[in-house]
Amino acid sequence: MAIEAELKAIVRDPEAVLQLLEDQHGAGRAEVYRDTYYDAPDGSLMGGDRELRIRTVHSRDDTRTVLTYKGARVDEASGSKPEHETRVEDEDAVHQIIAGLGFTPRIQFEKRYRNYSFQRDGRRLLATLVRVPELDDATFLEVETAATEDDLPSALAAVRAVLADLGISEDDLTTELYTDAVAAARP
Repeated sequence: MAIEAELKAIVRDPEAVLQLLEDQHGAGRAEVYRDTYYDAPDGSLMGGDRELRIRTVHSRDDTRTVLTYKGARVDEASGSKPEHETRVEDEDAVHQIIAGLGFTPRIQFEKRYRNYSFQRDGRRLLATLVRVPELDDATFLEVETAATEDDLPSALAAVRAVLADLGISEDDLTTELYTDAVAAARP
């Protein structure tokens, strides 16, 4: 089972973290993500800590759409979840397919990303600075790598080491989902 071993932190000094990322990993890739999260009419998908998302990513060079399913958390402390995703050709068609299967849009919002891909200790990692306009442009840092259930502790240790190198402490970590934070911020 493929698990997204990820930790997310609130960034208190975004400019300093941005500078460290640029110094260590070069220029990041700027992208805008438009996410639509779907749920069953009875709320059982999100109520069961699972996610069904269609994400359209806009970058300077292209636009792509990705369908993602995330299972329930396998690690409460980090919020890491099994994740399965695939690129889709036709954004409108995939929205129609999901709706035709009985799922309804639960929440839609936009995030602004700056992604840094790199290798460390034999692992491919992704560090992402995230700004969410609806959350007063709050800035977050996500660091992730792929893992198996048996490998999750060492994967999370690698993620924690990257965060520490960027000046992020355990006190800065959060497991709050963007969907919950945006929903709470809306009237």
